[in-house]
Amino acid sequence: MLAAILTTCMFAVSAVCAHRSAAMLGGATANLARLLLAAALLAVWAHGFGAGLGGAALPVFLLSGVVGFGVGDLGFFQALPRLGSRLTVLIAQCMAVPIAAMTEWLWLGTGLTLSQGFWCGWILAGVGIALTPVRDLGRSGYRLSGILYAVMAAGGQGMGAVMSRKAFAMAAAASESVDGMSAAYQRILGGLLVAFLGWWVARWRCRERGPRRPRGAWAWVAGNSLAGPVLGVTCYQWALKTTPTGLVLSIVAITPLLVIPLAAWIEHERPTRRSLAGGAVAVAGAIALALGR
Repeated sequence: MLAAILTTCMFAVSAVCAHRSAAMLGGATANLARLLLAAALLAVWAHGFGAGLGGAALPVFLLSGVVGFGVGDLGFFQALPRLGSRLTVLIAQCMAVPIAAMTEWLWLGTGLTLSQGFWCGWILAGVGIALTPVRDLGRSGYRLSGILYAVMAAGGQGMGAVMSRKAFAMAAAASESVDGMSAAYQRILGGLLVAFLGWWVARWRCRERGPRRPRGAWAWVAGNSLAGPVLGVTCYQWALKTTPTGLVLSIVAITPLLVIPLAAWIEHERPTRRSLAGGAVAVAGAIALALGR
């Protein structure tokens, strides 16, 4: 429980820092920079005190990183400048829960009950309500692409969480112990490849210009890296190792509510009442679905 609560707090701080760094450097550049910094910090622990790059579950942890850190975060950083941190986190965190449930059903054979199907629909309704009053995010096509990128982020997070649980189970079956930081390190290496490809494509297509305020940007990158891939994901892996996925995701689903005051303070974003109501509906559905799994 403590690990899941710490994860939620870290993810909320990370989301706001990510929005600021993406606005200054561009999504692909900010994402790659924070993963490189996080990989360097985690490598010190993993190779000095942890499991390093060994273990029977290494291939699954790497694949989990490709899906979660790679594909998921690529979508997350592209959604941030289009939707802002509050709506991006709302879609990514809340929709990750039903996607994780579907992944377990298709991969591990864990079926969905009627109540779980109901809560999946509830979450979608809440997200829809929260998105309806958005009027100031630019062209509708730009906003639609942001929603699609946020759904992509949710898919990466949900499927990555299930893969992490599978990896920990494989390690336990092999009588191996993998700590949270080592698991985060192994995952981040898988995500780095996708992040680099995303950065290269962005630069090649000239869609992202150089940093407008590089000094300020790197401070936000450091904050995002520490609160996200280093401390946040370490606590996340710790929670998944000791606590059922459903309970972990139900607590982490509260992240969008914690982002609201942070976004209001740092980004000066004032959400409408309808948007807040939709967010509350989606978070409640995510918690109910996760607890019922």
